[in-house]
Amino acid sequence: MDAFTMKAFLQLLAATFFVCLFVYMMQYTWRFLEELIGKGLSMKVLGNFFWYMGLTFVPLAMPPGILLASLITFGNMGEKLELLSMKAAGIPLLRVFLPLVFVVLLMSGASFYFQNNIGPEATKQLAALLWSMKQKSPELEIPEGEFYSDIPGYNIFVEHKDGKTGMLYGVMIYTNTNTQEDTQIVLADSARLQSTEDKMHLMLTLYNGERFRNMDARSANMMRAEVPYMRETFTHEVDLIEFDGNFNVMDATLFAGNAQTKGLKSIWRGIDSLEHRIDSTGRALYNLELRGVMQRDLFMRRGKDSTNVVARIGKTEPYDSLYVHLTHDQLQNSIRTATSKVRQLKAEYEFRALISDEENRQLRIHKVEQHRKFTYSLACLIFFFIGAPLGAIIRKGGLGLPVVIGVSIFIFYYIVNAGGEKLAKSGTWDITFGVWLSSMVLAPIGTFLTYKANQDSAVFNIDGYRMFLMRLFGLRESRKLSRKEVIINDPDYPALHDQLLQLQSDCRQYTEEHSLIRMPNYWKIFFEYEEDTTVIDIDNRLEYIVGELHNSRDRFILGALNELPILVPDAHTRPFRNARRNMAAGIFLPLGLFLFLRIWRYRLRLLRDMNVIQEKSQMIVDRIGKQN
Repeated sequence: MDAFTMKAFLQLLAATFFVCLFVYMMQYTWRFLEELIGKGLSMKVLGNFFWYMGLTFVPLAMPPGILLASLITFGNMGEKLELLSMKAAGIPLLRVFLPLVFVVLLMSGASFYFQNNIGPEATKQLAALLWSMKQKSPELEIPEGEFYSDIPGYNIFVEHKDGKTGMLYGVMIYTNTNTQEDTQIVLADSARLQSTEDKMHLMLTLYNGERFRNMDARSANMMRAEVPYMRETFTHEVDLIEFDGNFNVMDATLFAGNAQTKGLKSIWRGIDSLEHRIDSTGRALYNLELRGVMQRDLFMRRGKDSTNVVARIGKTEPYDSLYVHLTHDQLQNSIRTATSKVRQLKAEYEFRALISDEENRQLRIHKVEQHRKFTYSLACLIFFFIGAPLGAIIRKGGLGLPVVIGVSIFIFYYIVNAGGEKLAKSGTWDITFGVWLSSMVLAPIGTFLTYKANQDSAVFNIDGYRMFLMRLFGLRESRKLSRKEVIINDPDYPALHDQLLQLQSDCRQYTEEHSLIRMPNYWKIFFEYEEDTTVIDIDNRLEYIVGELHNSRDRFILGALNELPILVPDAHTRPFRNARRNMAAGIFLPLGLFLFLRIWRYRLRLLRDMNVIQEKSQMIVDRIGKQN
C-alpha cells in the first residue's frame, strides 16, 4: 500500500512541480522581456539566465506542486474507491498519509537547503546577468520623455521613439565627456543610435540640428550671456561614441549586500551589524543633543543678568513690546536669523531621519528574509495536509475540480503572504506576525480538513448545507410525487375516504380552538414549553394518507397530494429543541424578540397549512366519491 501511494504521488508531484516552476519562470521572463529580445544574446547567456532563474524559483514552486499532487492523488483514489477499500480493510486515513508525510518532510528540508545555500548564489548571479543584459545595446533602452544617462558622458532626451525603424525624434543631447571645455548641447530633429560591427563603438547619426559648444573652460553654464560658445548648424552628422557593447558579465559580488543573496548565517551577521550600527547612530545623536543642551545651559548661566532683565521687563510690559521697539533692520535680521536656524535644524533632522529610515528598512528586510526561509519550508507540509484530506473528501481526480480548488487555495495563500510581508517590510506590522501570517491562517485549515477527512465527515455535502440554510430561513421542500410504474396493492379508497374526512374535521377543529393568528405567549415559548401533540398526530396521519394514496393511478389525486404541505410540528412552539438554549435566547432580548417574531410567522404558516389540508382533502374525497 505504501509503495502504491508513493508511486502515485511522486509521479504527479514531478509533473505539478515542473508545471508550477514553468509558470513562475514565464511570469518572471515576461517582466524582463525587453532585456532579452533584440540584444543578440548567445545561447550560453540565455541558458545561464533560465538556469539561475529556475534555481531561484524552486522553493516557491514546491508548495503549490505538493498541494496539487496530493489533491489529485487522493482525489483519484477516492473516485476509484481505493480509499474506501483501504478503510474497509481497517487502515485509517492517517496511516495512508504516513509514507507521504516523510516524503514531504524531506522536500521541506530540500526547500530550506535551496533557500539557504543554492538560492542566494543563484539570485546573485541572476541579478548580475540582468544588469549586464540591461547595459547591452543601449540604443534599445532610451526611454521617451526623460533623460537617459547610461552612456558615459552623455545625457540624451528623446520626445518620441519609433520602435520599428529605431528612429529617435525631438533629440536633445548634453555631453561632458572630458573637461568643462568639451561641454556641448546638441539639438536635432531626428537621430539614429546603432552599434558598430565590432561592438566597441556607438554610431550616432544626427539629422537637421544645431550644436552649441562651450568656448570657456572656466564656466560650464552656457546660458550666461558673457560665456562665449560656438554654434554649428548641420543637416547630417555622424558621431562615434566609445562604448563596449560586447556582453560582459558584471561582478556578482557587488550584489552580496542584498538580503536576498545571503544565507541564514550571513543574514544573522547582517542583522547584528545593522542593529549595532543603528544603536551606535542613536547613541551618537543622543550625545550630540546632550552636548547641545549643556551648551544652552552654559549660555543661559552666562547670560543670567540679561535673562533677569528680560524677566523684569516681562512683568511690567508684554514681551511683544520688545519686538515692537526694534528697528526695521533689527527686525529683518532677527527674522532672517531665526528662519536660517529653523531651516538648518529641519534639514539636519530630515537627513537624520533619512539615514535612520534606510537602516531600519534594511534591518526589516533582513529579518523578513530570515523568517521566509522557514515559512516557505513549512508551507510544503501545510499544503500537503490541506491537499491530501481535501482530495479524500471531494473524491474527484483528474485536472478539473482539483486544479481549480488547488489554484484558488494557493492564490489565497499568495495574497495573504504577500500582504503580510509587505506590511512587515514597511514596519506597519510586527515582522514575525506579518511573515508568519499565511502559515497561521492555513495551518488551522489543514488541521480541520485532516480531522474531517479522518472522521469521514461530509464537509462539502451540498445537500447538507442546503438543508441547514433552509432550516435557518424557515424554508420547506415541496412534495414531488410521481406516478409509480409498478403498483402491487391499490389504495383502500373507502378507508382512506373516512380518514380524510376525519383529518379534515380535526384540522378545522384545531384552527377554531387555537387562535393562530394572535400573538403567542413569550413566556410559554421560552420558559414553559408544551408539546403540541395535536399537530404531531395530524402530521403523522397526513403522511400515512399520502403514502397510501401514492399507490393511486389517478393523476388528479397525485396532483392534489403534491399540493399538500409538509408540516413541521414543533416549529410554532419553540425555537430550539434544547430547553437551556430556549431560556438563554429568551433572556437575551434582541435574539429573543427575533425568534419570537419568527415563531409568530410559523403560526401563521401553520394556519395556512391547515386550510390547505382541508381544501385538498375535500378535493380528494370528492374524487374518490366519483370513482365509487
